[in-house]
Order: sequence, then C-alpha cells, then structure tokens
Amino acid sequence: MRIIIDVNHPGHVHLFKNFVFIMQNKGWKILFTAKDKEVTLDLLKAYDLKYKNLGGHYSGTLGKIYSLLLHVWRLFFISVKFKPDMYLSHGSVPASWVSFLLGKKYIAFEDTGNMEQIRLYKPFADTILTTKSFKKDFGKIHVRYNGYHEIAYLHPNYFTPNPEIFNFLNINKNETYFILRFVSWGASHDVGQGGLSLENKRSIVNILQKHGKVFISSEAGLPDDLKSLQIKIPPEKMHDALAYAQLFVGEGATMASECAVLGTPAIYINTMIAETITEQQNYGLLYHFTSPEGVVNKINELLRIKNLKQVWAERRNKMLTEKIDVTAFLTDFVENFPQSLQRAKSLQNN
Repeated sequence: MRIIIDVNHPGHVHLFKNFVFIMQNKGWKILFTAKDKEVTLDLLKAYDLKYKNLGGHYSGTLGKIYSLLLHVWRLFFISVKFKPDMYLSHGSVPASWVSFLLGKKYIAFEDTGNMEQIRLYKPFADTILTTKSFKKDFGKIHVRYNGYHEIAYLHPNYFTPNPEIFNFLNINKNETYFILRFVSWGASHDVGQGGLSLENKRSIVNILQKHGKVFISSEAGLPDDLKSLQIKIPPEKMHDALAYAQLFVGEGATMASECAVLGTPAIYINTMIAETITEQQNYGLLYHFTSPEGVVNKINELLRIKNLKQVWAERRNKMLTEKIDVTAFLTDFVENFPQSLQRAKSLQNN
C-alpha cells in the first residue's frame, strides 16, 4: 500500500508519525507532503520521515487562495509520480481535491471544526474521523472515536518524557519552570478570535518569574523585554519540555491539549471554544478562559497547590483509562478500510 499524508501544521506530523513507523515496518510506502510552516519541515527531518515540500505559507485572502492552488498543483504532480492508493490528512483541501482527481480514497481527521476548510474538502472525503465529543455531524462518512489527536503521540505506549530536556533548557534537573505559548492569530480559524494583550503577557511573566524559570514559545516576534525568555530547543523536544513543566499558560489549543494528555496543569486563553478542550476541562486537566479576566487568580490558585503535578498525574491517568490508543485505532482503520468504516458505523448505531 502506498499513502500520501498531507500536513499543514507541526502537530499533524506528530499525529501521524507513530502510524507511519508501524506501517513502514509492514512494508507500506508512505510520503509526507507539507507546507513550509513554522517547524513542520524540521520535525519531518528530525523523525527521518520522507517528505516533499509544497511551498510556503501565505497570509491574507489572496495569499491563501494562491497558496491553495499552488499546493494542489504541486501535490497533483507529486502524486502522479508517487502513485498513492490513499491520502490521509488533518482536513486538507489539496489532498481531498487531488484524491478526487485521481480517483483515490481520502481519510480526514478533524478536530477544529473550521467550516471554511470543511466545506471545501468534505464533498471529496471518504471518511472524516473526529473525537467522540465533536458536536458537528458529517453524515454517513463520519466516524467518532473515543480519544484525542494528542493521545496518538503522547500515549505512554509511544512517549516517555526524557529528563535530558533540563540540559537543553540549561537549568538544573527538577528546577521549577513554566511554559507560555503565544499565537500569531494569522490562521484561518483564528479570524475573529483573540487572547492575551501584551500587558497581560507581561503581567503573567512577572508573576511566574517569582516562582521559577519562564520560557516562551511564540509564533510571532516578541518585544525586546521578553526576547530573552524565548525557548530555544529543537522542536522535537517540546513535548519533553511540556511534560516536566510545572504549569502551562497560553493561547494555543494544541499545546494546552498536549499538556492535558501529559498531566501538566494548563491554562488556555482564547475566545475559540473546542470540544476537546471542554472535555479535558471536565477532567480537571486544564482551565479555559475566553478572556484574560480571572487568569491571574487561577495562576495564583494553582501555584498554592501542594504536589500539583502529582494531583494532575492522577487526573491524567483517569482520563487515559477512559480513552483509546488513537494510533492503534488509526492503524486498524486504515489497514482494513473500507470494511473498517462499515464496522465503525455499525458500532456507533448500536
């Protein structure tokens, strides 16, 4: 079997990587196609995954239209040469269009609910896989699974935090530190959304620095007074850093959800509401604020909890016992498709 996996975001590399390792050991040929966005290409190189670069990421309406058409064009010719039997992605419009043009199967993961993209790829998808908590209904091609994307790569079956991260962070082992994540607000699903002001960010930094070291991960450039706090580690080490952090505060849903799966207390500030985040909040693994109001109080409240990480480890273990191994699910689903679709729909209807 030959598969093309189209990725648009660094998190998508993580989503599929363990599936790829398993299937390559079975002799399957798999090729990633990717936008040159953030650290996506760096991750593909770090994990020694075969890929083709579709080009850069463009902003603005005209830039996004140009980017879409360019990526469809390049993916088409890459596909003609590679001859895939199937396409996988996290809701990729180019993959859906090219799969239709070439008469191949297309399986999409979805967790953002970004209808701007979904309207463009859904008509050409053979299956859309979402978490069980996902509220939108995509009809007969829709399959819900009891897990999160982040479990696919942070489940204990696949990931064990490496304490060498303290060396990369240049701090003493077991030294208390915090990670902040700021987004650029340039993605299509960010339109009309918001998070922290610069004043809010500085206030949070000042509070946390009284209790430990602060590291910032930011999509956009940082002001001069915060630049020295920019985290400087290889991108594939970020999950180790999140795992040992005392607390995460940020605007990025992916990192907040990753912290929940890792058992690291997380505070997520964003007007965007996601079903996965809501469910993880119900487990007591993170706190979601749609405005900065109340964030400082919550930070101070969490800092006062003794054995904070131990409390979260217990909550994380409860969550994992109630969720599936998402990589194992994906492996079975793809390997036995389309029978797996019929089986999954049958189970959901019973």
